[in-house]
Amino acid sequence: MTNVELDELRARLDEINGQLLELISERAQVVQEIGVVKEKQGVPKFDPEREKAMLEKLVASNKGPFTAGTIRSLFKQIFAASLDLQSAEHKKSLLVSRKSHKEDTVIVLPGDIAIGGLSSVMVAGPCSVESEQQTRTVAAALQKAGIKVMRGGAFKPRTSPYDFQGLGMDGLRILREAADEYGLLTISEIVDPAHLEPALDYVDIIQIGARNMQNFELLKAAGELNKPVLLKRGLAATMEEFLHAAEYIMSRGNTQVMLIERGIRTYEKWTRNTLDISAVPILKQESHLPVLVDVTHSTGRKDILIPCAKAALAAGADGIMVEVHPDPATALSDAAQQLNIEEFNTFFSEVKASGLFRQN
Repeated sequence: MTNVELDELRARLDEINGQLLELISERAQVVQEIGVVKEKQGVPKFDPEREKAMLEKLVASNKGPFTAGTIRSLFKQIFAASLDLQSAEHKKSLLVSRKSHKEDTVIVLPGDIAIGGLSSVMVAGPCSVESEQQTRTVAAALQKAGIKVMRGGAFKPRTSPYDFQGLGMDGLRILREAADEYGLLTISEIVDPAHLEPALDYVDIIQIGARNMQNFELLKAAGELNKPVLLKRGLAATMEEFLHAAEYIMSRGNTQVMLIERGIRTYEKWTRNTLDISAVPILKQESHLPVLVDVTHSTGRKDILIPCAKAALAAGADGIMVEVHPDPATALSDAAQQLNIEEFNTFFSEVKASGLFRQN
């Protein structure tokens, strides 16, 4: 074979490579269009039966010189790349994604209290609203400490149906009255979509708890409100599932969403849950939403709350949530893990002294 012949064959090969690239690119565009349709229909991206049928058809049409095994291998790579392309485009288009919103979202609450950005927030209060006196005692202590946002559970989804379930709307009323008296904002969990509208008169931030992270009807309903939402990570939720839950809220128009890591369930028994510190920088990297850490539920241990809070802030958390009760021993829920007022004051002082807490 002469050099001229070799050059001609190489030129022909380059031409075919270009044609293959054009066809693969055209195929990729069709795959993207299919992905959009599947997303609208709620159809899974991967269809193994469809892939199998396409491979069988290609193998049946093969006339060589490649073997059937080579054809399968080549096109499986193309199919896998196409599926990755669908996933990448979907991820890029998510409203929660950092790729779709480069700047950090900062949620500004009444009184110019900011969550996210250059400031930190401390959210504190009782696990459950139990009485007017209990709630007012905590509210007074929080105001004295300089806390601006008080939590308090009125609807309590408990593992046992025989445990204290909360005071319901009366609990929200008590929380609101105590907060107003001491100049605080309120946050409380809502578990039923029907309670969202009535709750708007009592809460400044709606909390969706870990057990309801994938209560999609609740997420959708919260997405239709003009009220900040604090979404807790589920007990066994991946970070991808967590962000998709937030997407449910944002896709309905409510962009005032905050995420909170509250520990995940593992085999470890020395803590109530396992605090996933790595979730903080990953969520901050993948999304633009504020990220808080609940050190009470993630650890269940008062003796390690301070170092865990410092670790969370060092990892980039925008705030900390902790439970406070006037007399934890008599608390109707989470008695062992709630701080008393003196312990909370020590906790908050230590966290501030670390230099990691950026005071509002």
